[in-house]
Amino acid sequence: MDQNNNYQERRRFSRVEFDADVQLVQEGKHFSAKLHDISLNGVLVSTPSEYHIRTDMPCTLNVILSDQAVITMQAALVHSSSSVLGFHCTSIDMDSIVHLRRLIEINLGEPGAAERVLTELLRRHQML
Repeated sequence: MDQNNNYQERRRFSRVEFDADVQLVQEGKHFSAKLHDISLNGVLVSTPSEYHIRTDMPCTLNVILSDQAVITMQAALVHSSSSVLGFHCTSIDMDSIVHLRRLIEINLGEPGAAERVLTELLRRHQML
């Protein structure tokens, strides 16, 4: 696969820029970060001032949308820099899917975007 096709494959999920707090949890350790963007495929967050996240273990990400709405996903750290951490979503619960769908609908203003995300998610879960 050439580099352009690889880029398109990685970007087939709609990414939504959104300002929210994120709690990263791994092995009982909690780290706080700020959300840069989110998609069905994963999240990009600010790099916490101090953190230690293992790449060989899943991490729980809680994206706090409001007091009543949290997107929770299991994710793996796939890239890091001094400014951002990128996580790949490995699993997500149905309540979080509903919140993510609504977030995409509101922020993209593209009526079919949420349906494409939901269809892709269901396809991925059927493959597991």
